[in-house]
Amino acid sequence: YDEIKRFYKNYKGKKCVIGYSFYGKEIFAFHIGSPVGRQFISTYAIHGREWITARLALKHIKRGIKKGGGWVIPLVNPDGAKISQTTKPLWKANARGVDLNCNFDADWGSGRLNTAARGGENCIGDYPFSEAETAALRDFTLKIRPFVTLSFHTKGEEIYWQYDGAGDSRGAKILSAATGYESKIICGSAGGYKDWCIQKLGIPAYTIECGADGLTHPITKLKHLKKCFTALKYFIENYG
Repeated sequence: YDEIKRFYKNYKGKKCVIGYSFYGKEIFAFHIGSPVGRQFISTYAIHGREWITARLALKHIKRGIKKGGGWVIPLVNPDGAKISQTTKPLWKANARGVDLNCNFDADWGSGRLNTAARGGENCIGDYPFSEAETAALRDFTLKIRPFVTLSFHTKGEEIYWQYDGAGDSRGAKILSAATGYESKIICGSAGGYKDWCIQKLGIPAYTIECGADGLTHPITKLKHLKKCFTALKYFIENYG
């Protein structure tokens, strides 16, 4: 969080705070590329223990893009990242014990592993968008109206592009070309940001699971995600 905050302070481009976490930490967003035309949104570290993806986001921002434009949100879950880095390494949820990627309004609560019990993972929350972090991401997404969204997670070297029979496989092929990862269709998940974007907003959305499946959470070295270093740039320049 401190790293992202410092980067935000020094960032010369367009930037904003999209909202605040349960503990009042800012959720920062950075604009890259052209402000004209259709915009993308790319999110990172919605799960606490996947905080390494926030560093991947900084790499993506620094790399920039040659065509197109959009917003990068490096740390959707600052409280969860802090919990993972300090007391509970495997913690995925936010500070209230809600898994933010189960809290979106897309068949909310119907996922195979969903639970109402607060804890490190899979808790759906009290109702869709019950959490400060998901409400902030929802409001920002509705304001920007992106043409596509990407969500960077760890781990498994896979790309998910479909939800409820909808989605655009073309983008998955581009992401595969960029990373060498395989695209997969998963069943039994619900309530994720990607799912909501596809089902409720009717836009293509992708989840990229960065890093080899054999790695253990939390991944602490950015080099393990090197196949994803150029993923955002390559995708936007080829998909747009």
